[in-house]
Amino acid sequence: MRTLELTGKVALVTGASRGLGLAIARGLRDAGATVIVSSRKLESCRDAVASLGDAGPGTAHPFALHVGHWDSIEPAVDQIIEQFGSLDIVVNNAGIAPLAENLLSVSESLWDKTIEVNVKGPFRLMAVAGDRMRAAGGGSIINISSIGAERPSPPEAMYAAAKNGLNALTRAFAQEYAPTVRVNCVMPGGFATDMAENWDDEFIGKIVDRLPAGRLGRPEEIAGLVTHLASDAAGYTTGALIPVDGGRTAVY
Repeated sequence: MRTLELTGKVALVTGASRGLGLAIARGLRDAGATVIVSSRKLESCRDAVASLGDAGPGTAHPFALHVGHWDSIEPAVDQIIEQFGSLDIVVNNAGIAPLAENLLSVSESLWDKTIEVNVKGPFRLMAVAGDRMRAAGGGSIINISSIGAERPSPPEAMYAAAKNGLNALTRAFAQEYAPTVRVNCVMPGGFATDMAENWDDEFIGKIVDRLPAGRLGRPEEIAGLVTHLASDAAGYTTGALIPVDGGRTAVY
């Protein structure tokens, strides 16, 4: 029987020191996985692991990785495999979401940084991890995109373009490493993460206006889907782009 049981699996979650990434790491850990909690700063990773506690049944381990640094990705993947025995699950969650006052003011350096972290890094990580997974007999890659890829506004144009690129990469890699490695994409809408603590009532009102769910999402509501996609229960799901947005993309 196929279940959400992940005992014996090793999962790497990028951008996992806070927000949705931390919630995803917790969900995978609670399903039994050995979770590599990754972000740019090792101290932030250690704090995140400490915040998860020892509840189990899986374990969590800090690991510093800057996904925007192309040459650091292959050594990092191989180090994880050497240290933990395998790499079965990768969650490409790390990203930046700069907003532009107007599109003419966007600098080349900000554009390049947005693409570097949101597209270039995930591309390289999928290429390397997918290769190792295929050689080992299988694995699951889950990309965290955004509904902004399909419903962009001018201030988030850079971010939306990058996430649309990630959507395209999801479908390409689902073919590249088929049939043993599954590659899927989750597109969150508005979620009540620590970032949302700085949003005022007016801004939240704009997000939930006409939203069928009538509220912001809870981080664990992303974690549940990612855990499903990581597990054998989703064995026939690959190349999928799945919105988790309280119905936002259903509303015109």
